[in-house]
Amino acid sequence: MRLSLQVLYPITDSTNFDYDYYLTRHMPLVGEHMGVHIESTLVTKGVAGGPDAPPGFYAIATMIFADQAALDSAMAASGPVLADIPNYTNTTPQMLVGEVAG
Repeated sequence: MRLSLQVLYPITDSTNFDYDYYLTRHMPLVGEHMGVHIESTLVTKGVAGGPDAPPGFYAIATMIFADQAALDSAMAASGPVLADIPNYTNTTPQMLVGEVAG
């Protein structure tokens, strides 16, 4: 069963997010350390939370894995990726693991 890992970066009044660093340095780091286990990756930059509403998230990264073993292997290799988070944001990322339904 395919699984997804989503990393959500919530916006609050006291947080910031460096998109340039995230896209040019952090995501390549994800590829370097976890990429062999990932089927596909999608990064979505938050631009709105609905009509006339600000976004609730700076970004959401979605990674798709073939199965639980691939996800587990990626997470085992994620140490340098997690250590890099303070270099581009001071928000606390949220994670969601789910079954890919469609």
